[in-house]
Amino acid sequence: MPDSINKLASKFSKLPGVGSKSALRYAYAVLDMSEDEVDAFCEALKEVKEKVKFCSQCGDYSETDICPICASRPKKTICVVAQPRDIAAMEKAKIYKGVYHVLRGTISPLDGRGPNEIRIKELLGRLDGVEEVIVATNPDVEGEATAMYIARLIRPLGIKVTRLAQGISMGSDIEYADEVTLGKAIEARTEI
Repeated sequence: MPDSINKLASKFSKLPGVGSKSALRYAYAVLDMSEDEVDAFCEALKEVKEKVKFCSQCGDYSETDICPICASRPKKTICVVAQPRDIAAMEKAKIYKGVYHVLRGTISPLDGRGPNEIRIKELLGRLDGVEEVIVATNPDVEGEATAMYIARLIRPLGIKVTRLAQGISMGSDIEYADEVTLGKAIEARTEI
């Protein structure tokens, strides 16, 4: 195989979720593109690196200093997420109408990441006039530790701190759920 194909496949394989076979398929797909398509692809890569930055308020990806969500929504509720991609997932539900705060990570002592390595200080600086903080970190050890840490800091300020409900997902079978998931589902049950 020519070195240039191997080199391109190697670059594609550095992307998350792209194995060596997929990377090679992507390299072949580039070979099938016209010169104009390759130029447009390269230009899109350069453009995203040049234009996209972090919103100065919430930390989401934005091409402006303040993202459209922070610029247009009421700021009485802040939903705290670990990464910018979590905002995209929340927005797909089309239910939440407040603003966000991106931590850019979670507390993980094993990875050497404490509260000072994520954007908790910035969150505390945004709490004036806030009535509720929703912690929407993943339901794993790091996400739970981060949620508890944030709650301990914010509750004494008289601000309501909530966590996303956890439990059995819609369409799944109870028989396949683990004990922790079932326990969370029972604890987060609602009246019907």
